[in-house]
Amino acid sequence: MLKSTKFLLTTATAIASLACFTATANAETAWQKSHPRRAEVNHRLANQNRRIHEERKEGDLTPAQAAALHKDDRQIRQEERDMASQNGSHITKQEKRTLNQQENAVSKQIGR
Repeated sequence: MLKSTKFLLTTATAIASLACFTATANAETAWQKSHPRRAEVNHRLANQNRRIHEERKEGDLTPAQAAALHKDDRQIRQEERDMASQNGSHITKQEKRTLNQQENAVSKQIGR
């Protein structure tokens, strides 16, 4: 009887520890996805993507121009992901400034 009680307590402790670890991992994931600087950069990229589609639909951009702009946006998005992977799943203020400068350059090409 004593062995089974000890086994139950050990198992319960292990399960509780695992549950705490899982909750911590989930909390980190939620923070990563909603970090304000990353969210701002990604929102701008989504907005630019929408603008490229609209300009292409209206005939203001050729298919080749739209493809080049989409490619530039994909490169910026990949750079944002790379930066985040090096900094605990967030980007620094300087990295945000750098990405915004790149987005500004693409944005100017969309509105020509």
